[in-house]
Amino acid sequence: MRPLTEDESKAVFEKLANYVGKNLVHLVDRQDEAHCFRLHRDRVYYVSEASMRLGISVSRSNLISLGTCLGKFSKSGKFKLHITSLDYLAQYAKYKVWVKPNGEMPFLYGNHVLKAHLGRITEDTPEHQGVVVYNMNDIPLGFGVTARSTMDTRKLDPTAIVVFHQADVGEYLRDEDTLF
Repeated sequence: MRPLTEDESKAVFEKLANYVGKNLVHLVDRQDEAHCFRLHRDRVYYVSEASMRLGISVSRSNLISLGTCLGKFSKSGKFKLHITSLDYLAQYAKYKVWVKPNGEMPFLYGNHVLKAHLGRITEDTPEHQGVVVYNMNDIPLGFGVTARSTMDTRKLDPTAIVVFHQADVGEYLRDEDTLF
């Protein structure tokens, strides 16, 4: 487990900033306890410094996970967020989308959010912006990227895609073998 390089940090922060915007400062400078980002086997972990100091005593080959896995780097060097980062994304999300009850299951099965399933959307959401998807009871279901801006969404037909699916909590069941 090692600290991120400058290029790796830039890739992680750009991806996180797409979802949380200026609230990224709250992840880095926490009031309660100092946290840091660490890389272990191409996965980026968000871990408290106290836990990290304790984890140093475990050898790399025996260490499976430490802290919260935010995502992983692909072989080509691109960073992809995992569903395990949803707690932090939902807490600091700048733009949000709520789906109707009839749209929850299709989203949890890995489909995109359609206009017919859209309950509410944050005002002034731009196109291709990272959003957190909630059900109508404010429970975070996953996250994605908007296909259209809020203004364009109002003019769409009911079968048009509003949010492109990135990850959902159904992945805990579908990808349980490869997730961790």
